Amino acid sequence: MASGPTVLMRLVASAYSIAQKAGTIVRRVIAEGDLGIVEKTSPTDLQTKADRMAQMSICSSLARKFPKLTIIGEEDLPSEDVDQELIEDGQWEEILRKPCPAQYSAIKEEDLVVWVDPLDGTKEYTEGLLDNVTVLIGIAYEGKAIAGVINQPYYNYQTSDKQKLREHRKEAKAGPGAALGRTIWGILGLGAFGFQLKEVPAGKHIITTTRSHSNKLVTDCVTAMNPDDVLRVGGAGNKIIQLIEGKASAYVFASPGCKKWDTCAPEVILHAVGGKLTDVHGNALQYDKE
Repeated sequence: MASGPTVLMRLVASAYSIAQKAGTIVRRVIAEGDLGIVEKTSPTDLQTKADRMAQMSICSSLARKFPKLTIIGEEDLPSEDVDQELIEDGQWEEILRKPCPAQYSAIKEEDLVVWVDPLDGTKEYTEGLLDNVTVLIGIAYEGKAIAGVINQPYYNYQTSDKQKLREHRKEAKAGPGAALGRTIWGILGLGAFGFQLKEVPAGKHIITTTRSHSNKLVTDCVTAMNPDDVLRVGGAGNKIIQLIEGKASAYVFASPGCKKWDTCAPEVILHAVGGKLTDVHGNALQYDKE
């Protein structure tokens, strides 16, 4: 008798639908016009109503379906009853039809740690640079990132005249004939899906780095690499997508500041297509719950 999908495949299929729901929440908050911005540790470390609502949606949806998971989210939120409207219980059927890599087929729910960044690129979100924004759900096993989902709520977006949405009241719309938003996912040993893998133009050495968290060390490090061009954009998820879509050769951020919820999901997508993400000394990042 054929057994059903493994825990990992069910979790990734659910995370896909949950990330899509979070992307819808992120768009809705902008459309409603009240971002509810809170400064956390500095003027560049912000939290909005979208961060809070998206995290409640993601963490509560995951916990209801997979109660033995360890879930670690960026935002420090009080525990409260979550509105049923924020719960997503769907799953992406296409993922359930894929084979689970053999090394992960016996994983139990309690063996997995999920790292959640409900809105990566918050500062850019508050400034209307919406295509920098991602929703990140990364899944780790034995300290290693093995599966990830990235939703881009504003993939394909165009504003009326590309002005920044400073007033936060205009609903962003997709360009002609394009759907707004997309979801990328991957599992080590299976591959990464939802985008077109591209290489940087031959002979070009392009670095992508932080837009809003720079310092002298970051700048010196980038300069030392003697790049042909430097892109300064928001969001770790967004910068990893620049690598896999051939807009940049390397993402360099030689500074404290990145957190494990920023890197877990993007690392999987990058590793699944042959890239590599490490700390500044070249060591693999560890995603244990401790």
